[in-house]
Amino acid sequence: MRPGADPTPDAPGIRIFTPPVYRHPHDGARWSMRHGALPTAAYACPCGLTGTATGPDAVAALVTEYDTHRSACTGTSALPSEERHAA
Repeated sequence: MRPGADPTPDAPGIRIFTPPVYRHPHDGARWSMRHGALPTAAYACPCGLTGTATGPDAVAALVTEYDTHRSACTGTSALPSEERHAA
């Protein structure tokens, strides 16, 4: 999976991105009080389940959901797969 790309069932996993807090080097403050942009997360499982979240609480919940799903998942789709035939 390339950096920054959301996972897919073909390339499963979880991606969590938290933008850095911007601090101008000449603002005189040792620690910036500015907040960075909202964190985002996305996951995909080989079984086809996917999820996304934005915001600190939603990302934390998504990580918990992914961890719970991963521990119980067999890796196979629960839904019947559609077969595609070449024309």
